Amino acid sequence: MRSTEDLGSSHGWRLRRGVLDDGREVFVKDGAPPPLIASEAAGLRWLGEAIAVPEVVEADGDRLVLSWVAEEPPTAAAAERFGRDLARLHLAGAPAFGAPWPGFIAELPMDNSPADDWPVFYAARRVLPFLRRARLSSGDAGLVERAVERFAEVAGPPEPVARIHGDLWSGNVLWSGGTGVLVDPAAHGGHRETDLAMLALFGAPFLDRVLGAYQEEAPLADGWRDRVPLHQLHPLLVHVVLYGGTYRSSLMRTVSQVLAL
Repeated sequence: MRSTEDLGSSHGWRLRRGVLDDGREVFVKDGAPPPLIASEAAGLRWLGEAIAVPEVVEADGDRLVLSWVAEEPPTAAAAERFGRDLARLHLAGAPAFGAPWPGFIAELPMDNSPADDWPVFYAARRVLPFLRRARLSSGDAGLVERAVERFAEVAGPPEPVARIHGDLWSGNVLWSGGTGVLVDPAAHGGHRETDLAMLALFGAPFLDRVLGAYQEEAPLADGWRDRVPLHQLHPLLVHVVLYGGTYRSSLMRTVSQVLAL
């Protein structure tokens, strides 16, 4: 590598911008656990079969090297293109809920063991493992468990397995080349409403345009907006595990919304 520029750190690993000997600009993640690096690289390659992602230049041990994404301001037109691209990604599908590689979200491991039923997968592989780590009061934990018991009832009509990013908050969408480029995935076969709910959780530029274009490409099942809280339970539990009680009120408000479905 000809030169590097320090970009700080995230979740305990170093981030750098580099220039290779051949002049290519790259993004470098150093110091992450090797299983996480392998998982992220596998997820990017898989998503890249259907949507714009950075090229995996190298994934070796604790270092991941990706092609650099030259960012630009988001526009309404780019948001619409991204909505259509995201729909096509989801329609690319997956063999089962889960993935053939170990899962991670931030530095936290996730069980990607395959399953054929989404409510079962979501409860057993996503929500309950993080509930056990969240250090909630017994009363709060009991309410989450009550919500989990309703998953099959409130999940909506069965959907084909979608190929999803899995951690699609707005910070993991880089605007470049007139569309959104996906980074830092927790990719797996999942429910397509999960990605859309995650985009809405912390807000995204021109979200109404993203959703409108998505709907034109792949219309969503009736009631999908009502189910947004269901799909936000897992990321909010992740935030409680990572950051503590700061997210407790958001989580419990979302639990109440699921119980009211």
